Amino acid sequence: MNHLSSLEAQSVYILREAYSNLGKLGLLWSIGKDSTVLLWLAKKAFFGHSPFPFIHVDTSYKIPEMIVYRDKVAKELGLDLIVHRNEEALAAGMGPEAGRLACCKALKTDALAEMTRTYGFEGLIVGVRRDEEGSRSKERVFSERNEDDSWDYANQPPELWGQFKTDFPKGRHIRVHPLLEWTEIDVWRYIEREGIPVIDLYFTKGGERYRSLGCAPCTGRVRSEASTVAEIVLELENTQVSERAGRAQDREDSYAMQKLRKDGYM
Repeated sequence: MNHLSSLEAQSVYILREAYSNLGKLGLLWSIGKDSTVLLWLAKKAFFGHSPFPFIHVDTSYKIPEMIVYRDKVAKELGLDLIVHRNEEALAAGMGPEAGRLACCKALKTDALAEMTRTYGFEGLIVGVRRDEEGSRSKERVFSERNEDDSWDYANQPPELWGQFKTDFPKGRHIRVHPLLEWTEIDVWRYIEREGIPVIDLYFTKGGERYRSLGCAPCTGRVRSEASTVAEIVLELENTQVSERAGRAQDREDSYAMQKLRKDGYM
């Protein structure tokens, strides 16, 4: 079994373990490459039909092409899609002008917690990877959250030899991370192998492309001539630029993601 097939098999195993052992689950779909691969894997794991609804936390500030792509793919694949916004915060005028961390907390973290309570989800499946950002390297495949959705990143159980803890006290919220062991280049090689359709924002336009997707005011492009998946793979084999180089919240505070994720950010 080659490297990609091994990663795929592990992710499928994790998805099936989550379905067998946990309560009501939803799968977060951010429209980006990682969660689109996760969508693909969920379909594979359950023979073309995902038992989980797909969830998009919409800040109202997403890059417009992302919303067009979301609605097109959801319709084509017949996805059970939940779109949720923190309408109260938006009505109060919350936006990037309040500061990137305050905005992310209100429109992503708080919105996610609100959505979880509204729909009664006991766990969420999330497409995070350890290599993408420092706080994610502290995660576990099955990650317990406290009653207030906070994450005790300093007190994580070991996960050795593919053995995962799946018995959690009732009332605890669980995050499941099937892509944790994948790297950015693994994701793109898998997209190439499987022919997974991804949003064209990842491909060069005028010598720049998006490498990581998020809200329009906070996400910038990187210089690139990659116009195909194969060219992206080749570029990643040689680049020294970080994946999140275009993310404004990372520049505002080097511990931004850890602070946000401690409070329940995805």
